[in-house]
Amino acid sequence: MTDQVLQDQIAYYRARAGEYDEWFYRVGRYDWGAERNAQWFAEAETVFNALRAVGKVGTALELAAGTGNFTKELTSIADHVVSLDASPEVLEINRDKVKSANVEYRQADLFNWQPDAEYDLVFMSFWLSHVPPEKLDGFLDTVRKATKVGGRVFMVDSLRDKTRTSSASNHADYDPESIYHTRKLNDGQEFTIVKMFYDESLVATLAKHGFKAEYHTSGEYFWWASGTAE
Repeated sequence: MTDQVLQDQIAYYRARAGEYDEWFYRVGRYDWGAERNAQWFAEAETVFNALRAVGKVGTALELAAGTGNFTKELTSIADHVVSLDASPEVLEINRDKVKSANVEYRQADLFNWQPDAEYDLVFMSFWLSHVPPEKLDGFLDTVRKATKVGGRVFMVDSLRDKTRTSSASNHADYDPESIYHTRKLNDGQEFTIVKMFYDESLVATLAKHGFKAEYHTSGEYFWWASGTAE
C-alpha cells in the first residue's frame, strides 16, 4: 500500500501547487483568526532566524523545495542552491517567486534519487513527515551521502498540533494509530498521504546516520533539527 500512497502523495502536491501557499500564509481554510495566525507567523519567523543563524555556506541542497518559502531564505546564506522537488508545478511557482540566478531547479522523486555531489548544507522543510518509516533509514543514508564531512543539515517540519489549527478547517484529525492521512483540496478532491510526527528521539536517529544534531521546537506548530555531518 505504501508505494501506492507515495504516488498519491506526489499527485496531491502537484494538484495542490496553486493553493499550497494558502496553508503557509493562513488563507481560506487555513485562516484560524488573528491571534492564531499571529502565533503561526511568529513561530515561522523563529525557524527562519534559526536557519539564518547557520551562516554563510557555499553550496546548499534543498530537498522537496515546494513553492519557495524557504528557498528565498537559502539564497541569502548560500552562494548556490540546488532545489529538488517531484512536482514541476511547484518548481515553476518557486522559480517565479524567488527569481534568483543562484538557484538551480531539478525535478526529482526523492525516493528514487541519489546525489551526484556533496553540499555544505542539506535542507528540507515539511518533507521528513512524508517519509514512511520503512524508507526513513535509506532516505537519511542518502542525505548523509549528499552532505560534506563537517557540512550542515537543517530540517523543519510540523509538530502534532493539539489545537489542530495547523491544518485546514475541513481536514480530519490525525489518527495516532496510522501513518496515513486524507487531505482535501479546495475543490473537494481527496488524496492519501503519509504524515509522521517527530520528537527529541529524532536526534538519536540522526546520530545513527552520521549527524550530530539538536532538536528544537518553536512552540505549538514547528520543530527543527540542525546538525553537522561527522
